[in-house]
Amino acid sequence: MIGVIDIEGDCAEWDFPADPGAVRTARHVVREQLGDWDLGSLGDITALLVSELVTNSLRHASGPIGVRLVRPADPLGTLLVEVSDPLPDPPLARAAAPDDEGGRGLQLVARSARRWGTRQGRTGRTGKTVWFELALPG
Repeated sequence: MIGVIDIEGDCAEWDFPADPGAVRTARHVVREQLGDWDLGSLGDITALLVSELVTNSLRHASGPIGVRLVRPADPLGTLLVEVSDPLPDPPLARAAAPDDEGGRGLQLVARSARRWGTRQGRTGRTGKTVWFELALPG
């Protein structure tokens, strides 16, 4: 069951169970929220990167996975996207061989985002947050 934490104003936040269906649901709610904010042109890339990070969380952590979007007040700013899980260990980027099934998620984030990084979990929580910023269209 998805837990909607907040979808008011310039921030939208959800918690997902550690379940494979979370990836599809996260993509859906992210696209929908971006559409509501008139940022639908960022839908494909944001959904792809969220999908990769939620998949990483499912593979390596147990417990709820948080997704948070923050829309900037400045039209020339950046969209902030965060994916959190209870595992404290930061993700490790690796070079995937051409035939590898996985290992490209962080590479996609690094190449597509304006900036990205990791930090300790959201306020009051353990674990970690992987975040990235995307430039607004225009």
